[in-house]
Amino acid sequence: MQKEKKKSLSGYYATTFLIGLGFFTMGLMDPLYDNYVPMFLSNYISSSALVGAVMTLDNILAVFLIPVFSALSDRTETRIGRRMPYIITLLPLTAVFFALVPFAALESLVFLIVTVFLLNIFKQAVRGPVVALMPDMVPADLRSEANGVINTMGGLATILGTVVLARLMDVVINVPGAGPVDKVLAFPVASVFVILAVVLLFIFVKEGKGQGSGEKKEKSEPVLKSLRAIFGEGDKSALFILLSLLCWFIAYQGILPFIGIYTVTELGTSAGTAALSSGMVGIAYAVFAVPSGRFAHKHGRKKTIRMALIAIVVVLLLVFLHGTMTKGLSPALRLASFWMLLFLFGIFWVTVVTNSFPMLWQMADYNTMGIYTGAYYFFSQMASIVAPPLAGGSIDLFGYPALFIFGLIFMLIAFFLMGKVTRGEAED
Repeated sequence: MQKEKKKSLSGYYATTFLIGLGFFTMGLMDPLYDNYVPMFLSNYISSSALVGAVMTLDNILAVFLIPVFSALSDRTETRIGRRMPYIITLLPLTAVFFALVPFAALESLVFLIVTVFLLNIFKQAVRGPVVALMPDMVPADLRSEANGVINTMGGLATILGTVVLARLMDVVINVPGAGPVDKVLAFPVASVFVILAVVLLFIFVKEGKGQGSGEKKEKSEPVLKSLRAIFGEGDKSALFILLSLLCWFIAYQGILPFIGIYTVTELGTSAGTAALSSGMVGIAYAVFAVPSGRFAHKHGRKKTIRMALIAIVVVLLLVFLHGTMTKGLSPALRLASFWMLLFLFGIFWVTVVTNSFPMLWQMADYNTMGIYTGAYYFFSQMASIVAPPLAGGSIDLFGYPALFIFGLIFMLIAFFLMGKVTRGEAED
């Protein structure tokens, strides 16, 4: 048993890296979407709370799509695997509609909302199968480290999106019917990278049938029966993990849509520079994803997550005080210190995300892996629905700094809920 716990991920790095291409596409699109769609909406809508409410429309659909398509992929049997059919059809469609977003924003609010709605039908439907691909092929006790590699891919994509591609938002191009405009080019360029990632994923990742995790294929249970099993267990560890992630995603998803606008209105950056705030989180994500998985493998997932949550609470308190503490500094120093705090936030945030998913997967078997993945996304997407309007309302009532107290409170609740988790370690 002890020897099994210490086996190395080295034999799975290539496979994990290639699987990470699917996660790379999400990491590329999400920060651009989160930073600039609120800006597009604010051209038509003045209320931050209403902008936040519109940002939840896609997540309402995702609450249903992610669990359903995750469970469907559990039961899919094709020559190319059970996850791949969804990946090679839905991700290219996602890329097409992602490219259309800034052009829709130039037309009308209705066109923008319809385009965003269709984009998220495809993006959220494919998310579960993309993420469930890794635990199909990597042993259970190595999933924290493997998830670290995949989160590194996501972090690199965030860096590409926010540090490199976001700069294209300041480039003026001629759009037929609209003339010279900016805030367009990054979206279609990102879509090209998504298509390329899908091609590489399809060519080089060959799905197994459970051999990677060493688990035998068992008799499939109905989806609802499997979901009831999650919540009906005598040990409520899975439920408390899900409630914890609901809270920490409420904090994260509440802050994320407004962080770009915050840097423009409060710190005076340009639209292209605004995304660099999310980029700081992405850089930390890429650098610390693998070390955080290794740390948890050595010291325990639950302990690691709770330590990271407390650290996030401290960082958010410092971000809240940042405006007052740096009032006398130059704009450049204020911005640099703000980015430093977001980099610290990213270190601890990736530690939470990298190790929470493997804890949940540890409670699943081969046939319910997609269902547990879907449950994870059900709760995270519920957070995406609840958080933006609440966070936007706090801004309307108390100003932008209140955004970070909002996040701090929910991170603290998540810390206490995680204390009730008793399972999910690599040796369980």
